[in-house]
Amino acid sequence: MPITLQSYERAAAVAYAHRWAYGRNPDFYNYDTVGGDCTNFASQCLLAGGGAMNFTPDFGWYYITANQKAPAWTGVRYLYQFLIRPQPSAGPAAVETGTEEIMPGDLVQLSFDGRQFVHSPVIVAVGRTKEPSSILIAAHTEDSDYRPLSTYPYQKARFLHITGIYRP
Repeated sequence: MPITLQSYERAAAVAYAHRWAYGRNPDFYNYDTVGGDCTNFASQCLLAGGGAMNFTPDFGWYYITANQKAPAWTGVRYLYQFLIRPQPSAGPAAVETGTEEIMPGDLVQLSFDGRQFVHSPVIVAVGRTKEPSSILIAAHTEDSDYRPLSTYPYQKARFLHITGIYRP
């Protein structure tokens, strides 16, 4: 059966981000005390946007319980690798882009030391200029909603434009 790229429901992802930016959905474990909850939150937003889970061991994108999840569900680097994978497989897909292509519902990953990306906020609004001060995010760990990207002390940012959801 062929796998097809279907639309990503950006409005649903953003609505979920607003709903849970300052709270925790009880359906998911809160990883704040074990490395941070930002990528778990980003994954939840992607799921709300229609993301089909991918139950491939080790290299998929899924959450069953706090201890039964893919590394990509909670790990910044692993989520990036999953989203930009070269071969279609179930789940959300993305391309790395500049600010000119970003839209609400996309992700930005931040590096505070210029070497390692360690934070995965969800973009909830983008101003006309698409400058960091007009890119607004929602995130966990340091909970925020409608926070300007420019208020983070990051050295590098990579933007992930969600192209759609692969479904079998």
